[in-house]
Amino acid sequence: MSPARPPYDPELSAYLEASEFLSGLEFTLDGIPQLRESMSQSMPTLDDIVGPAGLEHIELTVPGPEGVPEVILSVIRRPGGSAAAPCVYYIHGGGMIIGDRSVGADSFPEWIERFGVTVVSVEYRLAPEHPHPAPVEDCYAGLVWVAEHAAELGVDRERVLVAGTSAGGGLAAAVALLCRDRGGPRLVGQLLICPMLDDRDRTVSTRQYEDVAVWNRAQNTFGWTALLGTAKGTDDVPAYAAPARATDLSGLPPAFIDTGSAEVFRDEDVDYASRIWAAGGQAELHVWAGGFHGFALFREATVSRGAVDAVHNWMGRVLNS
Repeated sequence: MSPARPPYDPELSAYLEASEFLSGLEFTLDGIPQLRESMSQSMPTLDDIVGPAGLEHIELTVPGPEGVPEVILSVIRRPGGSAAAPCVYYIHGGGMIIGDRSVGADSFPEWIERFGVTVVSVEYRLAPEHPHPAPVEDCYAGLVWVAEHAAELGVDRERVLVAGTSAGGGLAAAVALLCRDRGGPRLVGQLLICPMLDDRDRTVSTRQYEDVAVWNRAQNTFGWTALLGTAKGTDDVPAYAAPARATDLSGLPPAFIDTGSAEVFRDEDVDYASRIWAAGGQAELHVWAGGFHGFALFREATVSRGAVDAVHNWMGRVLNS
């Protein structure tokens, strides 16, 4: 018998039932090509999103981490750029196995309009073909390049915010740890939307959402195994792969962490915020009642609009502090 679990918000439940979100997709090694193709076909391209908004899209190929020739960055900004715009360095989601730098881009035009930012979205290598540390090192290398070339990008290197959703949220948290530990670029904040932080599969929320449609325990286990292989769940996993493993969360930039009460990541996200506070850091935590993984995509729901408003409120404060 499945354990008792918080129900979905009624509005969200209705939208989920009417959609085909993650339906009929096979989370196996053989199924990965279909997963990637399905996401590619169902998502608009970056140009589909930013073109109608009158924004400029510049694609750059920059040096990657050691041994890797290049990382691709998409720079999205107002035409002509700005002398010193704040920067949102964005890392897409996809369970470490799917997605590209266009995933999540529907938020970019609003961020640019509201805050005058330049958005840089990074293309990182995916597991299982490229296990840890490939994804996080790609993301970190791209961020270092942006900081070092801030002037030519029209970016204020003192106002760079790292952001990510789901797997991208976990990678954003790991990039913040790397910046601290390697003396890397200064970040004004880390925006972690329903972040994927812990490979150990030991929380109550993972057991509660073992068999749901939207990023369940089995899918999560598959994603972590693709990234970590046989190391998953062992003592050999470093914090830069799974940030929940970090024993020291001091000295990090302010964090915004949100999650739904009805998703696998709920408990690990709450714990991460709590340990940032315990280390004397700043974290703003939101647990949205009835929210499943990725619920904010359904903007028609009242709880989704509240979540988006909370993100915008926090971004405005950290980017203008």
